[in-house]
Amino acid sequence: MITFGPVPSRRLGKSLGINNIPSMKICSYECVYCQVGKTKRHIQQRVSCYEPIIIYNSVKTHLEKLQDVDKPDYLTFVANGEPTLDVNLGTTIKMLKEFSLPIAVITNASMLFNSDVRHDLMSADWVSVKVDSAIESIWRSLNKPISSLKFNELLSGILNFSKEFKGKLVTETMLISGFNDTEDSLSETAGFISKLGASLSYLSIPTRPPYIKTIEASDENAITMAYQFFTKYGLSTELLLEYEGAHTGFTGNAMEDIISICSVHPLRKDALFQLLEKDKADPVILDILLQTEAIQKVEYNSESFYVRKFKF
Repeated sequence: MITFGPVPSRRLGKSLGINNIPSMKICSYECVYCQVGKTKRHIQQRVSCYEPIIIYNSVKTHLEKLQDVDKPDYLTFVANGEPTLDVNLGTTIKMLKEFSLPIAVITNASMLFNSDVRHDLMSADWVSVKVDSAIESIWRSLNKPISSLKFNELLSGILNFSKEFKGKLVTETMLISGFNDTEDSLSETAGFISKLGASLSYLSIPTRPPYIKTIEASDENAITMAYQFFTKYGLSTELLLEYEGAHTGFTGNAMEDIISICSVHPLRKDALFQLLEKDKADPVILDILLQTEAIQKVEYNSESFYVRKFKF
């Protein structure tokens, strides 16, 4: 299932998600806090995923099913893995321009050393690049990149992209206790980001269950210190610390809606039941999805979430 939502986004309003990475998680990273789960295919080479026309038709059909109140503010590539690993990304973005909606891409930035990737992203309107730490040892322990990725190429790729991209560029730094919330890491990271000319720099913490259960968000003192370092370097900084809310768009097929959202965006219990109510669907659907292991229930910060359970 390629499209999902729209889901509430702390950055983009109502975001119609596009998962351009099929089935298993394909990524160049294996971030310890990832909400999608363990990377199943750890690669650096770009691969052909869906044909652009398939994604185009999926978006078109999804938009046609939505009620006016659920029309999205953005079409957002937020994949079950790293969206820029899709060699067809650039062509797909250009095709989706027909819908006259701004297009966003959320990337871990690991592929920006590749000029073809940077070229593909030039057609997007809004791009978020991950910069969790500008210290290599922390980057490797926190983001767990594939071993062939070179840290100097990562940083130079981000810098080159920031100079070339004409749309809105933002950065995101996920703060994780014991990893990247030290003074040294925050100072180095803020200093590097200050070279990018980003419109906005987000500081965030996990609000959904990470795949490694022992991972914890940074505490209030560390978040405050991070904010102080970022503003000291002149960065326009915003904190993303709260759950986005329960309102999600629906297409009329509750089972497909739940599975497609849960593939990349764990659903909190209240959001899932709100979706069932809007779809006028029988709550027994949840039991069926759990019994068939299409999704699974996990607990995080005293809240229940439902996530996609992939079978390999």
